[in-house]
Amino acid sequence: MRVVFLALIFVLTGVAVAAKDKPPVQYQIAIPAPPDFSALDWLQGQWAGKTEPNSPAGEVALTVSTDLNQHFLILRGEVSLAATPTVPAAMESWLGVLSATPGGTGFTLRKFSSAGFITLYHLTVDPPVLQLNPEGGDFPPPGWLFRERWARTGPAELTETVQAAPPGKTFFDYYVAKLTRVPPAKKTAPAPQKEKPAPTP
Repeated sequence: MRVVFLALIFVLTGVAVAAKDKPPVQYQIAIPAPPDFSALDWLQGQWAGKTEPNSPAGEVALTVSTDLNQHFLILRGEVSLAATPTVPAAMESWLGVLSATPGGTGFTLRKFSSAGFITLYHLTVDPPVLQLNPEGGDFPPPGWLFRERWARTGPAELTETVQAAPPGKTFFDYYVAKLTRVPPAKKTAPAPQKEKPAPTP
């Protein structure tokens, strides 16, 4: 019995030594390449403008930038519309996360609204137009559908068209706005430091 016990100790010791000499295994996760957002380069930046005469009077702002190692585009919007005889006044802030679709046939925008809605859009690129079509979402406006269109009309100008469809109805133009690019703020040089007078002995 003692011989068997000693043999077992030697076997276990040999296994421990072999495990100690074996290099540790490194596990790696393949990181996907950033999406090709080059077709949306012109949209990146800060935009601001007003609605067109046939739309409810209002102001619109849009900011687009890359984030998280350029794997996503982050969109932030502000819309403020005056009341009309048929539509009440509206004010909305929203944040969107744009990513490439798995099949590479466009982009998916997940949009979070200050009203609490979470909607999903499929973005297609047909230069100079970007079209956002609704695809449901975690919490879309009940029964309502919205779609958007950004058309590049100049080097620093775009037209935003938002269409809405009430429950069981067809789409109509909710508003059309003309936006222009907001120039980046100029960096001002810090004021020169005044030399302190030397202490009087």
